[in-house]
Amino acid sequence: METLASIVGAIMGILSLVLVGWLFTHSLLQWLEPMRRASVLLRAVLTRAQYRQLMWRGYVDIPSPRDQQRFYRVPRYPRLVGMIEQGKRKADLCLQPLEWVPDADIVVMHKLLIEADEETYLQTANRFTPKCIGDW
Repeated sequence: METLASIVGAIMGILSLVLVGWLFTHSLLQWLEPMRRASVLLRAVLTRAQYRQLMWRGYVDIPSPRDQQRFYRVPRYPRLVGMIEQGKRKADLCLQPLEWVPDADIVVMHKLLIEADEETYLQTANRFTPKCIGDW
């Protein structure tokens, strides 16, 4: 009888591990698919030079459509976006979605908003004055 209880316990333990493994794999796949789609979209939206800059330097510079002396330094990972005028950081901007989205989608969001309607982008983003004004 003890042997049967041990076998049943072992089978239950194995089934539990299989179930936990399946749930982990299923959750991981549900997370990886949006990441993959976001990466594809990012590659399609950025120019070759912008994509290279993002991968090598960790940020992409998006020129202002209105002011030739201004560009926005959008980081690859969630951080503040730098507004740079005449080579000097003038402000740090924060604009984040309400729910989680892949980091690549956030880069795309900044690029498209800046290029489509820079004025609304500036009005919507929280603006911070940099502690140390200077070159990046």
